[in-house]
Amino acid sequence: MGTKIALTGNHCASRAAALCRPDVIAAYPITPQSSVVESLADFVYGGKLDARMVQVDCEHSAMSVVQGAAAAGGRVFTATSAQGLALMYEPYFRMSTLRMPMVMAIATREMTSPESIWSGQQDVMSVHDAGWIQVFCESNQEILDMIIQGYRIAENPDVQLPVNICYDGFYSSHLVEGVDVPTQEEVDAFLPAYSLPAKLDPDHPQALDPMTPGALMMHYRRSHLEAMQTALNVLEDVDQEFAKAFGRSYGGAIDTYRLDDAEIALVTIGSMTGTARDAVDIAREKGIRAGLLKLRFFRPFPAAKVARALAGKKAFSVVDRSVCFGWNAGPMYVETCAALKDVDERFSHFATIGGLGGADISLDHLLTTLDLLNSSRNEPGKKPVNWLMVD
Repeated sequence: MGTKIALTGNHCASRAAALCRPDVIAAYPITPQSSVVESLADFVYGGKLDARMVQVDCEHSAMSVVQGAAAAGGRVFTATSAQGLALMYEPYFRMSTLRMPMVMAIATREMTSPESIWSGQQDVMSVHDAGWIQVFCESNQEILDMIIQGYRIAENPDVQLPVNICYDGFYSSHLVEGVDVPTQEEVDAFLPAYSLPAKLDPDHPQALDPMTPGALMMHYRRSHLEAMQTALNVLEDVDQEFAKAFGRSYGGAIDTYRLDDAEIALVTIGSMTGTARDAVDIAREKGIRAGLLKLRFFRPFPAAKVARALAGKKAFSVVDRSVCFGWNAGPMYVETCAALKDVDERFSHFATIGGLGGADISLDHLLTTLDLLNSSRNEPGKKPVNWLMVD
């Protein structure tokens, strides 16, 4: 059996990464992610982890290093946030389109400018169409567990795609919770040693990523998208297998709370979800039939599951911690509406945006949002954006 200890979200990420026995780790610190790679450096140089730790000059180099190691058949890991993610975008995009499986933790952070180091999900939402699988974690335990699950998903022969484990900067990265840390033997049984089927070998030289004509590019993109859809089934299977091995299940691509008989629903992601559950409970005490849909995976987007979960509801609001600059809304709201047929005729709905730049999403904010949903539940159509402003 594992050990129950108190850890920050960042230390959950580093513990889990170490338990997965990476061959190569590339390290470059950036707030609020820094303690992930600092902790892994302690493991490596303290003799607790047999891995190659490469300290690089920037995040672009970090992703390039792990990309080369993955191409040679290694299991790799790194972590980043915000401007670091933006700086590594070129090899980040290439990592997915070369179909290199890996896991990278992202302690989410607002993007500059205006200048900020505080929480927000604008960084990872800005790269949601770069071909990576993206899962968002609510708790520190989920961070630890999803890094382990992430390798199982990424390395599945029918997926072969990199995975981002995303969690809210400072709210999750720096706050402490009690977590169950599994033993090395338990993780080894769940996550066997990995070897990439086609890898670079100095004894058998071959070209990696040569100039690609359009007809072949069409084949690559189609297979990538098909693998993304396959991942929707694989992640459900991995969640069930994890539950059998460790006794914890997260529901797969989505999770729900008091949603079956609900008339109105909040759609949330990440650490705000616990507060949203409290808001639902309080609304229920007032006789309001409220429920919650927690979106766990943003890529691949579980459109069919979202549509089924919201079927029969009268009203919903999606709470985004980022904005979609092409719309007066957040990206999660845009995706949710796209998943629903005839959304304006069937639902009263509106985008809710809050928590930018480290602003809190409070219980009062979410209770007010539920009141707005309840008052408009019999009036189908799109309503104005609900900005959760903090005075």
